[in-house]
Amino acid sequence: MRTRPLGTTGPRVSALGLGCMGMSALYGEADRAESIATIHAALEAGVTLLDTGDFYAMGHNEMLIGEALRAAPAALREQALTSVKFGALRDPDGGWSGYDGRPAAVRNFAAYSLQRLGVDHIDVYRIARLDPNVPIEETVGAIAELVEKGHVRHIGLSEVGAETIRRAAATAPISDLQIEYSLISRGIEDEVLPTTRELGIGITAYGVLSRGLISGHFTADRQLAPTDFRSMSPRFQGENLQHNLSLVEALRKIAEQKGVSVAQIAIAWVLSRGEDIVPLVGARTRERLAEALGALDVTLDDADLAAIEQAVPADAAAGDRYPAAQMSHLGTER
Repeated sequence: MRTRPLGTTGPRVSALGLGCMGMSALYGEADRAESIATIHAALEAGVTLLDTGDFYAMGHNEMLIGEALRAAPAALREQALTSVKFGALRDPDGGWSGYDGRPAAVRNFAAYSLQRLGVDHIDVYRIARLDPNVPIEETVGAIAELVEKGHVRHIGLSEVGAETIRRAAATAPISDLQIEYSLISRGIEDEVLPTTRELGIGITAYGVLSRGLISGHFTADRQLAPTDFRSMSPRFQGENLQHNLSLVEALRKIAEQKGVSVAQIAIAWVLSRGEDIVPLVGARTRERLAEALGALDVTLDDADLAAIEQAVPADAAAGDRYPAAQMSHLGTER
């Protein structure tokens, strides 16, 4: 497994990370035993970065990872690096009620995450979305205090814009920004990516398969449960879905010519964008994990990249990546 740096202040991590959210929430039912087996298979394959959020199924995902780590051989457990998002406020009915970035809340969230994960430190800690009522300097400053005390190793950010990145970096060393980036979600290329590169901040890219939309496995007739995020996502609705799946078919032709899967070529494209970008793959089964890992063996030359760009140009996707109410929380400057 190749490794990549999480910025100039962070650790080197596996070239692919494992996003564990889908093992607990938002994408339909998941099998607990298979989820744990998938985490173990990822560690055995050399994947080191495990990404979660304390609000994924209200702590379920952290406890799942903690269980998997306890059951893993010591050598694999020691190589695992945890990336945790915090701050989202939930209610017993599964609703969302904003974000809390106050220093006292940061310390509180961290205490619970350490307990659920069963670890003595979190490797990368970040607020999931900017709290519009709390300056980013206060939130990052609170994480920096956790770093000083040994509870956190590195400070990260998630889904913020260039101005916020600069303000955070002026407060404390930032190792990494987690943000959506894929063939059909390329908004970071204009301002965010140049800023992180200027400041030596790495990128962990989530949604590299756009929640399965460009995996090559999603079909127009697929029935989604009401609790599945995609049942509300604009990109999975009506004419938007038909248009987006037509992009997938164009990509499939290129993948077939190279003898790889659509998912592999989509992941390989993200890998090709720079050594400072680590794609998170949201595999929930060992089968999907094995397919994703195959992307590491895919080499895209200039002709391949040009063909992909022609098949799926920037801004080609139909529909926003989140419902309107959630879009308002993305990239908010404060």
